[in-house]
Amino acid sequence: MPKVLVSDQLSETAVQIFRDRGVEVDYLPEVGKDKEKLAEIIGNYDGLAIRSATKVTDKLLEKATRLKVIGRAGIGVDNVDIPAASKRGVIVMNTPFGNSVTTAEHAIAMMFAVARQLPEASASTHAGKWEKNRFMGVELFNKTLGVIGAGNIGGIVCDRALGLKMKVIAYDPFLSEDRARQMGVHKVELDELLHKADFITLHVPLTDKTRNILSRENLARTKPGVRIINCARGGLIDEEALVDALKSGHVAGAALDVFAVEPATESRLFGLPNVVCTPHLGASTTEAQENVALQVAEQMADYLLTGAVSNALNMPSVTAEEAAVMGPWIKLAQHLGAFAGQMTDEPIKAINILYDGSVANMNLQALNCAAIAGIMKATNPDVNLVSAPVVAKERGIQVATTRQEKSGSFDGYMKLTVVTDKRERSLAGTVFSDGKPRFIQIKGINIDAEIGQHMLYTTNEDVPGIIGLLGMTMGKNGVNIANFTLGRSGVGKDAIALLYLDNAIDRKVVETLEATGMFQQVKPLEFEVG
Repeated sequence: MPKVLVSDQLSETAVQIFRDRGVEVDYLPEVGKDKEKLAEIIGNYDGLAIRSATKVTDKLLEKATRLKVIGRAGIGVDNVDIPAASKRGVIVMNTPFGNSVTTAEHAIAMMFAVARQLPEASASTHAGKWEKNRFMGVELFNKTLGVIGAGNIGGIVCDRALGLKMKVIAYDPFLSEDRARQMGVHKVELDELLHKADFITLHVPLTDKTRNILSRENLARTKPGVRIINCARGGLIDEEALVDALKSGHVAGAALDVFAVEPATESRLFGLPNVVCTPHLGASTTEAQENVALQVAEQMADYLLTGAVSNALNMPSVTAEEAAVMGPWIKLAQHLGAFAGQMTDEPIKAINILYDGSVANMNLQALNCAAIAGIMKATNPDVNLVSAPVVAKERGIQVATTRQEKSGSFDGYMKLTVVTDKRERSLAGTVFSDGKPRFIQIKGINIDAEIGQHMLYTTNEDVPGIIGLLGMTMGKNGVNIANFTLGRSGVGKDAIALLYLDNAIDRKVVETLEATGMFQQVKPLEFEVG
């Protein structure tokens, strides 16, 4: 039974989901802030469910020898060292949709607040003043709202703004014209948005491309009197430049829920008139907190029990339905990779994978990960589907994928080619109707080989006596042959044999076969089956 540690506050309903699904769970929300205690116990768990208090560092991951998945109840994963997790083969998931409505509503609320100066007016009234003429606001009706990032949360903001009868323009490189029309918004480039928008709201992640997207230069391009809202990520706005723009009056107001440095206990923005600040409350509603907690529990349980991957940040997502159908193909990809990896002694320059027929319509990213993992395991036994692409990239290995329509007698097949400075090595496989992977081609020679844990691969010139020699040698050494597959390129030409053995063979058996002078290559192979 897989075991999960919940190290931050999570609802009892979410914790019960783990138990109901058959996952053992320890609910210890106090250890998230106790680095020593967390490091002491993390090695006992397959999964770690967190919010923002727990810091998952490379140092902690060193102790997490069993850990397979980290689930963040929420969007932000600034508290998780994702590259370190990837290298150690740990999937990192978040819950990007559980708090979408809540965050969008907060952005709309902040827009109202800065338009009508509500916080300052409230503070003034609480102080016993009646400064009715001081707080002159503006309407949202018929104003132009510029939305930077029209994805999930940004799309909800667009919908709500249209309900307020605002004109909505959106900048998003990934937004198609068709989708923009469906949403009822006008797609524009960033420069046009800056010039036209009366209000600007940001809904993009913090990346190298979006960092300081509202830079000093871009703030200068905005329409005079613009009001800016950021409930997405700190670092999207040059805060020093925003202070100057507010003081000059070019920016009429700003509403910020996020800051470049958090917790934000001091800032030049604090105390400025018509600047509304909240302490990263975008997802802070009862409904959102419950939603993300339930979602992360479901996602983690799905992965630990069925292999389904949802909302992973360092691995392709695989639905439960895909996992059921793709399971044998993922296993085949791993076997093809394991074969190539065990046969290749020199550095690999490139990995080329061809998908033909039915398999070409599957989740190829996941299959690529499986094939690469199979190859990498030959030299790094700890690698898995998560860490394999990272290891390959670090080694400078180029990975290429090709898909094609059904071109042979099989409904679908995979062909893996490994390229080194000295040679190219190709092999292919398929999955039969019984769900069992098979090798169907090696070195261009067609075969039909069942895959077992212990196998022996030989190459030789096609001459009489090879079958008898192999059988006799195995028999003399007490090794039973479960299956024996032969193939050849032609009479008297290159031939191969694949033996599926009940036991692993030791080095002396290999040496005995090599000493006959009948074989060009004798290679024991091991595969993870079952």
